[in-house]
Amino acid sequence: MDSSVYVFAEDLRGEGVERVLDRISGYGVAGVTVGAVHHAARDVTPHGLSRLTVRHDGAHFAPPADLFDGLRLTPVPGHAAVFDGLREACAKRSMKLHGWTVFLSNATLGAEHPDVTVRDCFGDRGSPGDLCPAHPDVREYAVALARAVARLGVDSVVAESLHFLPLKAQRSFVPLGPMDTYLFGLCFCDYCLRRAADLGVDAETAREECARIVGRVLDGDPPAQGEVTRAALTAYAGPDVVAYARARSETVTTLVSEVASAVAEEGSRLVFIDSTGAVKGYADGLPTPGLAAHDAWQLGVDLVALGDLVPAFGALAYARDAARVADDVGAYLRSVGKDREVRAVLRPGHPDSDSLDRLVAKARAAKAAGALAVDFYAYGLAPHPVLDRIPAALAEAL
Repeated sequence: MDSSVYVFAEDLRGEGVERVLDRISGYGVAGVTVGAVHHAARDVTPHGLSRLTVRHDGAHFAPPADLFDGLRLTPVPGHAAVFDGLREACAKRSMKLHGWTVFLSNATLGAEHPDVTVRDCFGDRGSPGDLCPAHPDVREYAVALARAVARLGVDSVVAESLHFLPLKAQRSFVPLGPMDTYLFGLCFCDYCLRRAADLGVDAETAREECARIVGRVLDGDPPAQGEVTRAALTAYAGPDVVAYARARSETVTTLVSEVASAVAEEGSRLVFIDSTGAVKGYADGLPTPGLAAHDAWQLGVDLVALGDLVPAFGALAYARDAARVADDVGAYLRSVGKDREVRAVLRPGHPDSDSLDRLVAKARAAKAAGALAVDFYAYGLAPHPVLDRIPAALAEAL
């Protein structure tokens, strides 16, 4: 069974490539998934050079000039030397190297070019870090970025945030329910409106309905209760809004298709990860009831369509319960097709795994459900005793 450990660029810079790879190879994993492009964050890093690490938006390699010449959006410079010699260092240990790439979450680019970010039903661009996948400049940037990472000689380009992103307000003293939050997070930029209209959707009516419903809650009306489903959304917001939400999948599917083709042309392959599993369980490992594969449509992800276009998928199995991990992996396989590779991404420690036994049970469940790989997230965020659980988990999955 294939496997890897997710590694941040700052891990390699702070602890040294040789030291990090020696430790990870000692876990018995087949490779490392290294952050080639990441978004800004501030993380507690228990064994890092700094115990509180500030990450900035950045591409941690030198972008090939021919790919971005003439493009409006270009990668934000990061730690340019991270991948220097890394391919060779991995090969020396018979380890695979995967390039972890965050595509459309980039507040630096959004601040420099606000018109490429999502625009809500009120006409506001209040999510500067969320680049809209319908915008032509964003699409050109994503394809070029995928090619650039593939040219690093990686075995795969692991795509994160290559879809619409959910609304994440830092503070809200208004009790927005899940459906109100979803409607508030829909993008109604000119390109999204045009794409939906081209598919026969009354896009302007959908926008007006979202503004009316969310505006009513912001004015003090009680929010809608219950989870977001297509049936509930139809009853709450009407068929035009549901049709608009469905139209987003065409935007994402065509973009992912272009990116997958570009990666293949560069001699690598795409591993697609949608963020639904993280939306559901990132904070506490207790995901909301609907399975991630069933709710991926909320981010514009049509897994059935992507199953014909993408060779491999990562399922973010951020759950404490082994049965839930098995259910999520099984749902992904049923959606993308049994001939596709599904990689279960597990967190070896808090908040998902409070013991070795729990992690082992989840690795076993992922394999039994049909996962062909188990990946562990993430080296720099977990204490060494937690990372030391990985060999036992792999033993169950092999």
